Amino acid sequence: MDWMRYRKIYFVLSGVLITIGLFSLGKWGMNLGLDFKGGTIAEYQFEKEISRDSIEQKFKESGLEIFSIETTGANKYLIRMSPLDKEQKEKANKILNELTEGSSVNELRFEIVGPSIGPELIKKTIYAALIASIAILLWVAYQFKSFSFGISAILAMFHDTFILIGSFALMGHYFKAEIDFLFVTALLTTLSFSVHDTIVVYDRIRESQKKYSESIYNLANKAITETMVRSLNNSFTIIFMLVALILLGGTTIKWFAIALFIGTVAGTYSSPFVAVPLLVTWDDIVKKLKFKK
Repeated sequence: MDWMRYRKIYFVLSGVLITIGLFSLGKWGMNLGLDFKGGTIAEYQFEKEISRDSIEQKFKESGLEIFSIETTGANKYLIRMSPLDKEQKEKANKILNELTEGSSVNELRFEIVGPSIGPELIKKTIYAALIASIAILLWVAYQFKSFSFGISAILAMFHDTFILIGSFALMGHYFKAEIDFLFVTALLTTLSFSVHDTIVVYDRIRESQKKYSESIYNLANKAITETMVRSLNNSFTIIFMLVALILLGGTTIKWFAIALFIGTVAGTYSSPFVAVPLLVTWDDIVKKLKFKK
């Protein structure tokens, strides 16, 4: 199959997804969780059914900032909010008692936590990711005897990163998805998965180069065709597990599983439809420049 024939479509699709993500990031930013900002975690069980919207509205009217409200069971809610002092806690309890109209409210959990991820740790994480990216670029370039392989792999990796970050900026605005330590873990896992899948296709191109004296364009089509089934089978086994975690894993790891799901889908797509087309496009540009000379 001539996969490279549609590479412009792949680039346009990726460009649209990245643009939406960057727009969401610039307009709404990231919905930082307690790991970044610190705050209060409180879990309550109500005797009667109370809507999340009514809780959020009453707290907002009283000047108490709520980060998120999650359902943890029948009439049970886990509320993440800004740090509360003794007076604010009494105020929150009064609001909940008013909402229940005299029925009982049981406080199952109340914790005040500080930010576990500070600015210094964020800087170190960024530096570590940049150092790892440079190391991957050099290693791939060395193994495949060309910087075009390394640069294309890194660009595909950043493609997946931007899509994941942009997706969470969008979901943070509409669905209150939070950025926490687990999201950082999912992001780094996505980077490794993306490069691993890309190298599998690149390795098939390298092996074909030794056997056939064909253009990169033809070898890329051949490599994608030969690795597509293997890549899909590998990805679907991961996706099935992540879907199960999203549906049945509970609120604690739901957004972590969603982040891994998005990263897995993006990585599966980017390896054959971003990294390889970039490599072919690079080769075309180099040939045109040589021809002009």
